[in-house]
This record gives sequence, structure tokens and C-alpha cells, in this order.
Amino acid sequence: MNLSALIKQYFSSKSEDITIDVFDEKNIYTVYQRVVGVLTQHIDIETTVLQAMSYCFYEILDNVLTHSNKELGTVITHYDLANHILSFLVADDGIGVRESLAENEKYAEVSEEDALRMCIKDAITDGKGMGFGLYSTSLLARDAGLRFEVRSGNHTLLVKDGIESISESELWQGTVVYLQLHTNKEINPAEVVANRTDVATQYNETFLNDNELEELW
Repeated sequence: MNLSALIKQYFSSKSEDITIDVFDEKNIYTVYQRVVGVLTQHIDIETTVLQAMSYCFYEILDNVLTHSNKELGTVITHYDLANHILSFLVADDGIGVRESLAENEKYAEVSEEDALRMCIKDAITDGKGMGFGLYSTSLLARDAGLRFEVRSGNHTLLVKDGIESISESELWQGTVVYLQLHTNKEINPAEVVANRTDVATQYNETFLNDNELEELW
């Protein structure tokens, strides 16, 4: 995996302040807890953003191990305190979005561009999952996002300012998911997950102690 190319493209102005983690099925939860736990220590980050982000972040990590046909993935994170912007990127060098979706016979003939458009819609899956992770991430991007990208093969799906577009891009064998978030904007985390699970309670119980929970109320 060409990490230097990803860092140059997505984190060029802040490469000294990024954090890089490699994860597999044995340490995925440890990486997830460490990344979100560090963000939790920043009191200027809106709790509702973390509640929603923590759910989507784990889903994206899990997508690598479930759909890429690879055993390892990489996550790069950066928090811009001055501008209240969180950026994270999850990458693999697996089979890519189109080949993954094509494992479901319903999508066997889709193009790469259409596969990228479809992958952020609800209940679109290769059959190994529920097709909810990237969809909920798209809802998070709608409510708090600056930039949301899904890159695979020779194309990139970009969602910015509520506008979705597909463009040709330099070949990436596998999948890259990149998200930039406002961290000082209050949102409704239940809407990010379409009210299907209680992400607020899940986050609070995992990352906040009793005193911090009392302060929320």
C-alpha cells in the first residue's frame, strides 16, 4: 500500500501531526478505542459529533475486514484544533468496491462509477453485511461533513456541500474512504443512524466516565 501517496494527497499540509494505525481482526477494536478515546479528550469537540462519528468510524474499519478480501487495513487521522476539523482516512489494497458488490449477483454487471454511487445508499451490499456503514457515514457527512470521498479503482465519489459527483482519478487498487468533519457543530446522532440504534448511549458507556456523563445532563 502506497501510504506516502495517500499522505501527500490528503494530509500534505499536516503530515507531521497525523496518526497512522494498521489494524486487523485481532486489534481492530483496540485501534478504534484508541482513536476515538484520544478525540474524546478534546473538550472542544462536540459530543454529538463524536457519538455519531464513533459508530461510522468502526463500521468503516470493519468494512475493510469484511469486504476487501484483505486481512489488514490502515487508518490515518488528524485533528485540526484551530479550525475545528477532524479528518480520517481508512484504506485497503483489496478487491475494491465494484468487485465487492459484484459478489452479489444483483450487482454483477454494475460499472465502477455506478458501484461507487450505490455503495453509499441504504441496504446496498455484497451479501456479507447490511449495507449500512457507508450509508450512515453519508448521513454524517450531510450533517457535519466538509468533504466525503470514496475512492476505488480509477474513480472517486465526492460529496461536498451536499453535491455528489464522480470523477476519474489515479488508480487505487482497493478502497479509500476519507471524511472531513466540523467538530464544533451540534448534530442529532440518532438521525445519522436513521434511528436504528442508540449510538449516543453506546458512545457514552464506552468512552465517558460517570462524572462526564453527569455533566452531559
